[in-house]
Amino acid sequence: MIEQDEKKAVQSRRGFLKGAGVASIATALSVLSESEAEAGEVAAEESKSGYQKTDHVNAYYEAAKF
Repeated sequence: MIEQDEKKAVQSRRGFLKGAGVASIATALSVLSESEAEAGEVAAEESKSGYQKTDHVNAYYEAAKF
């Protein structure tokens, strides 16, 4: 009877540790996917095509006297 209780306890601990491992991996993946999505949104905003007159361009025009 004691051996069965010990086996159940060991199996219970193993199950807990497996679940904890899976949960930590799932958490890490969700954090990574969120940061990738945000990075994609920022990249989409920065990659607007066409000419844009920015402070950098205006400074160049001032220096070149256009």
